[in-house]
Amino acid sequence: MPFTRINLKQDVDNFGPNFDGSPDLDFRAATKPLELEHSFLGYQRIPPGYRFPFGHTHDSQEEVYVVVGGSGRMKLDDEIIELGKWDAVRVPPGTWRGYEAGPDGLEILISGAPNLGDQVRDDVTGQRDWWQD
Repeated sequence: MPFTRINLKQDVDNFGPNFDGSPDLDFRAATKPLELEHSFLGYQRIPPGYRFPFGHTHDSQEEVYVVVGGSGRMKLDDEIIELGKWDAVRVPPGTWRGYEAGPDGLEILISGAPNLGDQVRDDVTGQRDWWQD
């Protein structure tokens, strides 16, 4: 039976600093290292009190966000919800989303389907500073 095993922290590049925000932002996309064919998997660690600098939406990809550490808030279109450890949030295509960390930071796993392959930019629309207070 074929399988792929990786360590999200050791085997996947962190491109969080590429978002021109906090240098402590950790963002890892494990889709290619895991050789996923039908889905996406990512990991993010957002530093305490920090809001992810971009909101985004997808045309076709459904995503699930699972809080594995810390706490925070998530904005879904015009609604803001509180997030705690082991909360899971399904976000359908067409819904804008963004998130921010609480006082202990926020660690999330993100799963999405379908896998967009190299056409991610064709499916996603993002906006810097989308979440304004």
